[in-house]
Amino acid sequence: MKKNRKDTPGEKLRWTGFFVRDRLKDHGLARRQLEADLYAYRHGTSVQETRQKLGALIDHAVRTTGFYKDYDPRTPLEQLPVVDKDTFRNHYREFLSSDYTDAKDNRLMSTSGSTGTPLTMVQNHGKAVCDQADGAAMGVLAGYRIGEKMAMLRVWVRNVQKGKLQQMAENSIMMDSSSLSDVSMQSMLDVLKREKVKCLIGYASAIGELSDYIRRNHISTEEFSLHSIIPISETMPDPVRKQLQEQFGLPVQSWYSNEENGIMGVQEKYSDAYYINSESYYYEILKLDSDEPAENGEVGRIVITDLNNYAFPVIRYANGDTAAARYTEKDGRFRLELTELYGRRSDMLYDTQGKAVTPYVITNNLWNVDGVRQYQFIQDGIKEYTLKLNGDKDRMDIPDILGRIRPYLGEDAEIQVEFVQEIPVLASGKRKYIENHCPEYVPEIRRQHAGREDL
Repeated sequence: MKKNRKDTPGEKLRWTGFFVRDRLKDHGLARRQLEADLYAYRHGTSVQETRQKLGALIDHAVRTTGFYKDYDPRTPLEQLPVVDKDTFRNHYREFLSSDYTDAKDNRLMSTSGSTGTPLTMVQNHGKAVCDQADGAAMGVLAGYRIGEKMAMLRVWVRNVQKGKLQQMAENSIMMDSSSLSDVSMQSMLDVLKREKVKCLIGYASAIGELSDYIRRNHISTEEFSLHSIIPISETMPDPVRKQLQEQFGLPVQSWYSNEENGIMGVQEKYSDAYYINSESYYYEILKLDSDEPAENGEVGRIVITDLNNYAFPVIRYANGDTAAARYTEKDGRFRLELTELYGRRSDMLYDTQGKAVTPYVITNNLWNVDGVRQYQFIQDGIKEYTLKLNGDKDRMDIPDILGRIRPYLGEDAEIQVEFVQEIPVLASGKRKYIENHCPEYVPEIRRQHAGREDL
């Protein structure tokens, strides 16, 4: 059962200090942004103000960047090109705004490069401040307030490591997920309990492994102080999320975020839907194979316009993720939710007839199967699939396992089973449970097979 919240004097001081520093340094910009974010969550985002923000951003991009210089500053958003990471890499200097070229307070943010070449994004100071406020607001909605004792579970590569003074100032703990052995996970649990950690943030797969360790070893969570668990970077399978909620007696709410934009949304309590922060981001959901808008509820490509980044305008950015959305509008205000979030195109599956299938049919049906410690499901071709299993081979009922998933793919699905010692992690430390290697469905793989980079 969730414990009563009681902040320590140090936690209260850090929360108050966040706003004092903001008032002194940035004239209260972060507070205004945070209050606007929380108001929009309750009442929706103004349609008119969003149009004004889009118009101002497009005008700025046309006036100050090489990439958009040939467009009319009044060009509607829908008539601007959809871009992706390759566009940014190939035209990097053309996206840089001349107004911010020499700004001393610009911030550089880099992607992990876990599924490709890393990308460094320039952000102006106002964007960086709003990003902090957005993170604080999405934290509040997930049960976490800045300054509370927090543990971050991820692989701490050099460019994101924090020094002891920074950890002390943030009241945070770095927990390394590069090793998820039983010894490492017991050590993590000991730290969470001893340090009275209130919020656990980390890779969904790593937190899932920790949850499974608790289940396998019948560990009581009564003495833990956790008030919130926030998975990031990957989609957490619903059974894992439910198990965590039962283990700790609290809602588990994922953030939707990336390094190049920031924390853009938060999963609703006890719902699969993600609320999108439309105060800072304008989202389009476009069809999978064209730039036409998808219908409400139709799976499509996420295309993001960052309303705050003027140093490196991010306009109609297809970040590689796919989702189905629900858009509602009332009294001049709108709300956007991602009702289904599938992650990258390469994480989507298709049945033998070419129909998109949610990865949840795999993750939900292979969760907590007797003998299975880890799994990975790969689509190799239109009808060819590979299921990699790590665990106790003698306890696995392979016909039962295949019988759980074959109906969703087609009776003519050719599923090859491989037994492995470990499911490898990416360079970033994330572990992918679903992958699509079929050139017919994944554009980047199709380019590789064709030996071309310009498709």
